Amino acid sequence: MKTDFFKYQAQTTPHPLAMEISHAKGSYIFDTNDNAYLDFVAGVSACSLGHSHPKVVNAIKDQLDKYLHVMVYGEYIQKPAVDLAKLLAKHLPKPLESTYLVNSGTEAIEGSLKLARRYTGRSEIIAAKNAYHGNTLGSLSLMDYEERKQPFLPLIPDIKHIEFNSESDLLQITEKTAGVILETIQGGAGFIEPTNDYLNKVQRRCNDVGAVFILDEIQPGIGRTGKLFGFENYNCQPDIVVTGKGLGGGLPIGAFTASNEMMTSLSDNPKLGHITTFGGNPVIAAAALATLKEITTSNLMTEALEKEQLFRTHLQHKRIKEIRGRGLMLAAFTENADLTSEVILRAQDQGLILFWLLFEPKAIRITPPLTISNEEIIKGCRIITSILDKI
Repeated sequence: MKTDFFKYQAQTTPHPLAMEISHAKGSYIFDTNDNAYLDFVAGVSACSLGHSHPKVVNAIKDQLDKYLHVMVYGEYIQKPAVDLAKLLAKHLPKPLESTYLVNSGTEAIEGSLKLARRYTGRSEIIAAKNAYHGNTLGSLSLMDYEERKQPFLPLIPDIKHIEFNSESDLLQITEKTAGVILETIQGGAGFIEPTNDYLNKVQRRCNDVGAVFILDEIQPGIGRTGKLFGFENYNCQPDIVVTGKGLGGGLPIGAFTASNEMMTSLSDNPKLGHITTFGGNPVIAAAALATLKEITTSNLMTEALEKEQLFRTHLQHKRIKEIRGRGLMLAAFTENADLTSEVILRAQDQGLILFWLLFEPKAIRITPPLTISNEEIIKGCRIITSILDKI
């Protein structure tokens, strides 16, 4: 299978980890040699309830017996999608009540950019330096990392960049600005949180000039920071909130939510201002609905903050210089990039899955399922510290 993997499946890096997967359950992934790996990554924040959670699996099976894809998005009334959008609205502040369901986080970012431009009649989009919102051309255009952008130029025009957490840069948001898009917590840059009421100040500046405030909740959203949406921690409210990853319970999904007034602008002049064939797919919507119900009716969000403290307690080591993030969106920083890579690679050999961040080479990603147990956290932390002892 490994030979076929490299021959027939397109690769994203020259040296993939290439673990051959047999099955996954709870906090563990198993390879074809029946080795168990404790998962501290959760599919890069996607498997909120762990692997093969029974409520998610049962929701999928139940929907499979009814119908699969029947029509392009928005034409037929399909109960799983309607129920999912309604439940999102229930847990979002007004007027965020209209959700457009798509297939991935980056597709939801694309839709949010179109919505901001269509609603305001302006073209300028402002993003943060060191941001990551995805890799489609529009999302890539929001990045200021020229090395990643250069091979794909030209990208979409009228993009400006500001420093995350810089109040003086907010003056660059003007009456020419259609939208300001930020990650609630900067992910690829090293799990950087907003400080000094920054997001509230961005919101106020957008209100002053008539720009749309977009928050990317693809990583921090759906309970990972101890709140259902990360922005609830930071005294602000976006005009458009973008979700993905953890919303699907392990299946591919994206969504952007705004007011009815704003969202209506995509449905006319022109009609089909945004369209997707498989967005809102009933099987995926059923899985997302089960995921959202479980997270909002259980103690998992409260426990995420308790588990954060457990990580911080058990990852005390002289070679771990800092732990950033909130809840179960954490990054442990070592002395240098080489040490970080060695820890990640040695951990897999010892049955623990860790991963990198996109732009910050010294950071070890720690984004386990919200369902991970205290015992599993302690076990994984001991593996990390024992590796650091031996290097």
